[in-house]
Amino acid sequence: MELTVKTTHPYRIRLSHGCLSAVGEEAAALFPQGTRAMIISDSHVWPLYGETVAASLRAAGFRVFSHVFPAGEANKQLSTIENMYRAMSENGFTRTDFVVALGGGVTGDMAGFAAATFLRGIDFIQIPTTLLAQVDSSVGGKTGVDTSFGKNLVGAFHQPRLVLIDPDTLSTLPDHFFRDGMGEVIKYGCIRDPELFELISDGSAREHLEEVLYRCVDCKRQVVEHDALDKGERMILNFGHTLGHALEKLHGFEAGALSHGMGVGIGMVWITRASEANGLTQPGTARRIADVLAAYQMPVDDSMPLDRVIGATAMDKKGTGDSLRLIVLDKIGSCRIYPVKKSELPAFFGLSE
Repeated sequence: MELTVKTTHPYRIRLSHGCLSAVGEEAAALFPQGTRAMIISDSHVWPLYGETVAASLRAAGFRVFSHVFPAGEANKQLSTIENMYRAMSENGFTRTDFVVALGGGVTGDMAGFAAATFLRGIDFIQIPTTLLAQVDSSVGGKTGVDTSFGKNLVGAFHQPRLVLIDPDTLSTLPDHFFRDGMGEVIKYGCIRDPELFELISDGSAREHLEEVLYRCVDCKRQVVEHDALDKGERMILNFGHTLGHALEKLHGFEAGALSHGMGVGIGMVWITRASEANGLTQPGTARRIADVLAAYQMPVDDSMPLDRVIGATAMDKKGTGDSLRLIVLDKIGSCRIYPVKKSELPAFFGLSE
């Protein structure tokens, strides 16, 4: 299956079993032989797929290099990016060369940001190997790193030249990483695709994997084409993320702490409880979301005090002036952008002054 994202520089998304081994022939349609390719991956993914990708690129006539960084969200920081710059610089990379991001969302975000900023921008290919990256972060050109004061606050929009999604890589994905990705899958059902929401509601997403992947990616494609720079409609993709990112920040981005998908899941439930209480959302919607999350053994609540979580939203990227643009559901499959003054957030969430 293939899709084309029609941004300023259109690019293909190929979704097919075994396409990991075809990266060389796919890249050969984009770059001349002899071009340098830097595969950037983490210490978990490289041993599984690194040599497969490298061998395919070498067979297609590319000069192949690699940079492997320690896995984990805690390493999604500027010092890790600097090491990527060093690897490209030491191996003579120029603007005609390209990066291959091989891994999950952390790898794709950082490798994309390194590509966006090294020599003021070189091309890159996304090869997502986790459910979260395949359904969401590999498409749309958002790249970046975390900081001590917020998640993904430093970054750039830099669209890939190609996205290769190989469902076979999910067969090696530990269950907790699959569940993590389900946070984003459920999000797409909530904001835009009620049929997807029903399809996965009984916990059977693995049984419909290709359809789930395609529907999510197609939703992302449509939104990105309408709003590539996240100034309008694309904000709906952040449903659950305002509170989810705040929870991740408060939990410290550490290994074993709250993951991105888990945070988004809790954020979706919390924001929907509040929007129901404010008469904005069809009653019972938060319960439906919580039931689907529970079907995938995902949490629906957190012990972190809500007032602390609200306080941690101060640097949210969807803020404007003294307001925060929340994403709220009308009902499953329909959503809107709802601005709330920051001073009124506690009241919106039912907290007394």
